Amino acid sequence: MITVSNLALQYGKRILYQDVNLKFTSGNCYGIIGANGAGKSTFLRLLSGEEDATRGNVSFGSGERLSVLKQDHFEFDQYSVLDAVLRGYDELWTVMKEKEVLYAKTEFTDADGVKASELEDKFAHMDGWNAESNAAMLLSGLGIKEEHHAKLMNELSGKEKVKVLLAQALFGQPDNLLLDEPTNDLDLETVSWLENYLSNFEHTVLIVSHDRHFLDSVCTHTVDIDFNRVAMFSGNYSFWYESGQLALRQQQAQNKKAEEKKKELLEFIARFSANVAKSKQTTSRKKMIEKLNIEEIKPSSRKYPGIIFTPEREPGNNILKVEGISVKNENGSYLFKNATFTIEKNDKIVFLSRDSRATTTLFEIINGKTKPDSGTYEWGQTITNSYLPLENAQFFENNLTLIDWLAQYSTDSSELYLRGFLGKMLFAGEEIFKKANVLSGGEKMRCMIARMMLTNANTLVLDSPTNHLDLESIQAFNNRLVQFKGIVLMTSHDHEFIETVCNRIIELTPKGIIDKQMDYDDYISDPKIHELRESLYA
Repeated sequence: MITVSNLALQYGKRILYQDVNLKFTSGNCYGIIGANGAGKSTFLRLLSGEEDATRGNVSFGSGERLSVLKQDHFEFDQYSVLDAVLRGYDELWTVMKEKEVLYAKTEFTDADGVKASELEDKFAHMDGWNAESNAAMLLSGLGIKEEHHAKLMNELSGKEKVKVLLAQALFGQPDNLLLDEPTNDLDLETVSWLENYLSNFEHTVLIVSHDRHFLDSVCTHTVDIDFNRVAMFSGNYSFWYESGQLALRQQQAQNKKAEEKKKELLEFIARFSANVAKSKQTTSRKKMIEKLNIEEIKPSSRKYPGIIFTPEREPGNNILKVEGISVKNENGSYLFKNATFTIEKNDKIVFLSRDSRATTTLFEIINGKTKPDSGTYEWGQTITNSYLPLENAQFFENNLTLIDWLAQYSTDSSELYLRGFLGKMLFAGEEIFKKANVLSGGEKMRCMIARMMLTNANTLVLDSPTNHLDLESIQAFNNRLVQFKGIVLMTSHDHEFIETVCNRIIELTPKGIIDKQMDYDDYISDPKIHELRESLYA
């Protein structure tokens, strides 16, 4: 349990939040949301003691242990992978080291015997005899194979380190768990494992994440940082978002009577409760939805970008034909082999692979940026495609203002016209004169989307489109792609994005492709497809 009392944080004249009084209780999972810069990660640092509040205090239940997902990927470089995980439980690690020193003594005294007995009692109480096997199970669940467990951390890739540090945070069943962006750099299968793990976690969890499906799957409550305050609501992210949209529509409908509004809100809660009851979500297991009430439902102050893709012409029958495209790694093995498929009208396709380089390379090939080792592709004559690449740094290596930057990609360079597109992407007033080379990752992505909107393309090729975006931009992007009348080819690590947008799945493997016209949830849960996938990656 974590109790927050009269907490406030202020930097100079800027008040981040004040008068925060909340209690986070065992058995529940809290999703921390808020606009970029609202102070989500800062709030976790205040709870962990890494940062000091301006006033107020944070307290934990008596004897409870706190575990935090480490952000420093180099902190444990000189430890083995298994030891790095064990370090997640400081008290257990200390006892283990004390035991090693004690039993290594050449002269073992009576006092040493008493001390050893005390240590053994502590060790057993902390489930020390199962510590290494429990750590190994966590690592394996997160995709770190057993042959890597004895390696030093500095021998691992960045993505592997992320998984080890996550295992470290989870190790030992901590009483309170703080996770800041735990799904970053995780593949979809590992995210699914983590969802299942946290759904069965019986202690207190606080999570900052931009992954809506993940938040929906594990969270019993939503903690919204808005209006310089921190407010807690029962229910997951989708309930918070949909209820807020409903409240906003009601606010705008000034002529609607109070009784009608109340009836609409109660019907919404009942509808949401019924949907949750059918799901596997933690929200249902904890039955927190029963505590929802209409007083909690209020419109948010969030601003959502106006993402609008308007195809200039309808695509014809010939979209894209790919024949036998294969690409090899630097070591001569296949990154993917014999990719052969035809894109049809109304296709919205997600391209998958266990090696993300495969999907990025295919997109680079069909956009003329690189060449395959073998095979061909041909776009239809009616097709205009717009490409959102994985890496966009090269587009911003200049000191142009945003208005001049966007003008490079427009036939109409008038300020009024370009302001409209930048305004839709939330660049208002003097912000349009900001220099391109000082933008944040999220701002760059919003500029790239504005660039795409200018093209009026009927086919969108999107490589990890949610990268660097906040929840509001992701939600707006998602909604627009669902409504888009053209073709979508994309790759993503966002489960919700894939499930709601795509109607076809193509998976690239070293032994061929899998091509299925079906929903993503059905694809990953089909045992026959699972068996086929395993054989193609073996």
